[in-house]
Amino acid sequence: MQKIRYGMVGGGQGALIGGLHRKAAALEGQFDFVAGALSSNPEKSVASGKELGLPNDRNYPDWQSMLVAELALPLERRIQAVVIVTPNHLHYPVAKAFAAAGIHIICDKPLCHTLEQAQDLIRTTRASGVIFAVTHNYTGYPMVRHARDMVRAGTLGQIRKVIVEYHQGWLATALEGTGHKQADWRVDPARSGLVGAMGDIGSHAENLIHTITGLELSHLCADLTAFGTGRMLDDDSSILLRFEGGAKGVLLASQIAIGHENDLRIRVFGDKASLTWHQENPNELIFMPLEGPKQTFSKGSSGLSAAALKASRLPPGHPEAFLEAFANLYVGIAEAIWAKQDGRTLTPLEGDFPTLQDGARGMHFLEKTVESAGSEVKWLEAKYQPI
Repeated sequence: MQKIRYGMVGGGQGALIGGLHRKAAALEGQFDFVAGALSSNPEKSVASGKELGLPNDRNYPDWQSMLVAELALPLERRIQAVVIVTPNHLHYPVAKAFAAAGIHIICDKPLCHTLEQAQDLIRTTRASGVIFAVTHNYTGYPMVRHARDMVRAGTLGQIRKVIVEYHQGWLATALEGTGHKQADWRVDPARSGLVGAMGDIGSHAENLIHTITGLELSHLCADLTAFGTGRMLDDDSSILLRFEGGAKGVLLASQIAIGHENDLRIRVFGDKASLTWHQENPNELIFMPLEGPKQTFSKGSSGLSAAALKASRLPPGHPEAFLEAFANLYVGIAEAIWAKQDGRTLTPLEGDFPTLQDGARGMHFLEKTVESAGSEVKWLEAKYQPI
């Protein structure tokens, strides 16, 4: 298949996530990075593009001029997709403008600032027919996909409880006061949105629960805290969850957990067995049945689900990790775009990535979390109703 031409908004000099996206998109050779508006500062945007080798005529000072210029190009030259890796406040206006223009969207999480914005993006994409992916990249790990397939196949029985924890320690001090770019915008409500750590990493935790279990949230009870002096947004959170069907859950997300780097882990308990997966040891999935010995499933080994095997590139014993998982989302996005172009239906193993509806459900979850945390009546009805 012909490579998919994409442009990027954000992700220039000093940005971590833009480089990760470019590497992930390049890993399978399905995407071609051809254009960019890589910073909100026009001079920095152009300088970033030059460093990355973008041609002068497609190295744009801002996303608005990029959209206008790309639409003026012949169809066979213009970008087919845009990757949005800006601070959160720009996700919505950029995604809406490019989606309305018929350009596929690959957007970093969280999706936007409000559920209202998310629903507007849903209406926009329905009208234009574009593919819209939200890059909750942890869903790309082979063992996460195997966990999902085991739960959906009923291997664990009736799900009773889910515990997900995401602990980091990088904001344990006032890093935002030192000129640290990534810390600075994440603690700023104007750019980050209505939440801090909950939006940055808690959104991943919520998405991981839904991806693996398929459980629909009914109620939640949230406690959000800003331990950092003067911070207006949470840097630590504890949330109790109730799901339709009776399952219960706990979600913990913290960026002030000293000593923790990227400690994301999930445990799923059914009435027949349980599963444990840990992001810092991502190639193993621990399965503990009610009867019989504990089992460890390894990435790439026989007996895994078809989706898990498809997501593995190397034989057992050869570790695959963060970038490969990220790249698996890009593989699914490419499959969806090519199928759209060809007018064909995706097979069950194709198009495996978080969608716009996943992003919208996440925004609903974040809004309900804030509402609960600020209310004396902590338990709130929290069922998400797709539009």
